[in-house]
Amino acid sequence: MPIALIDGNNFYVSCERVFNPTLENRPVVVLSNNDGCAVARSNEVKALGVKMGTPWFQMKDLARKHGIIALSSNYALYADMSNRMMSVLARYSPDQEIYSIDECFLGFDGFSNYDLEAHAREMRWQVRQWVGIPVCVGIAETKTLAKLANHCAKKSLAGEEGVCDFTRLSVSERSALFATIEVGEVWGIGPRMSRQLADRGIRTVEALRRADPKAIRREFSVVVERTVMELNGVPCLSLEEVAPAKQQIMSSRSFGNNVYDLEPLKEAVASYVATAAEKLRGQGSVAGMIQVYVRTNPHKENAPQYSKGLTIPLPDPSDDTLYLTRVALWGLRRVYRSGFAYQKAGVVLMNLTDAANQQASLFGAHRNNDRVMAVMDCVNAIWGRGTLRSAATGISKSWAMRRERMSPRYTTEWDQLPVAI
Repeated sequence: MPIALIDGNNFYVSCERVFNPTLENRPVVVLSNNDGCAVARSNEVKALGVKMGTPWFQMKDLARKHGIIALSSNYALYADMSNRMMSVLARYSPDQEIYSIDECFLGFDGFSNYDLEAHAREMRWQVRQWVGIPVCVGIAETKTLAKLANHCAKKSLAGEEGVCDFTRLSVSERSALFATIEVGEVWGIGPRMSRQLADRGIRTVEALRRADPKAIRREFSVVVERTVMELNGVPCLSLEEVAPAKQQIMSSRSFGNNVYDLEPLKEAVASYVATAAEKLRGQGSVAGMIQVYVRTNPHKENAPQYSKGLTIPLPDPSDDTLYLTRVALWGLRRVYRSGFAYQKAGVVLMNLTDAANQQASLFGAHRNNDRVMAVMDCVNAIWGRGTLRSAATGISKSWAMRRERMSPRYTTEWDQLPVAI
């Protein structure tokens, strides 16, 4: 069965350009939490040699020289644009696996009478027309090859118009192409594995494809063995139309300013619990344990350092934001120590199980506020996250992330809708 991998080009930057066309053809970077590092770069910025993860302060001189525009991460906008893009792509195949915020696989079983390359060009045009996001499409017999085909489409190594269909290439054409691509471009082969493979003389995709799978398994792992088989057109990774439930859910952020007192820490932890619990209910799970942690800035070596976490088992697994908040704040009070400049806090929901098959303990005193949580999720889905929330999350949020360069949340906040003049 042919598989396509569709990927939004420079996705965060592209989302910003949809609502601010003046950013087209200009160097743009989107920064991480607290406006720290580059997490998305336009092609113009990449051409200047800026690497992913480069701290913003290190590129300020380059930014002044070349007019680089820096924007804070606008996650609400990016998530909504992703949903729109995925819904359009779902029209082109009944088999869709959403892999990340800007990528999805489509299965083309039963499409033997289709010209898949033309089908892919139509997908690209439709997403650009309806959503405004440019995408590239890679088509092949396996997921690993489809990811590689997408890379070739982006780099214009094969195919045209942002589409690369490996199923149209002969064996010799594939071999010649793969021999020009570094092995690190293969899905799942990171920098460390690339160095290990290079030490064994495997430096290109073609060299890895020709390697003995059994020998690769003995020397590396079954995962790399499957990669070799996938590069040879043997499917080892199936499409997952329903994303598997997460085994744990973490919510944490670095603070915009150092926090010294317990009260703002409590507000931050309560906010993180609310986010994690919403995700927990979204996948139909309940948590059996919750971990809360705080830490100072480890990069400030001359400042007093402190890091502490506490994991708390729950008598009855729960997805109730209010209950989980009470437990997390109980734990926070026990790990907090005065006299430190806290830079980060977080919560982790652990020991997750299916809420539908949950059996409460005989003497359990806690009962979920199911109806309250359903109303909260419904209101927040319509009016935006945090519209209805626990009072423990506070109002002033002096600890909140620095996002001084953030664009409006055009599609998720009524008072920030774009205005046509």
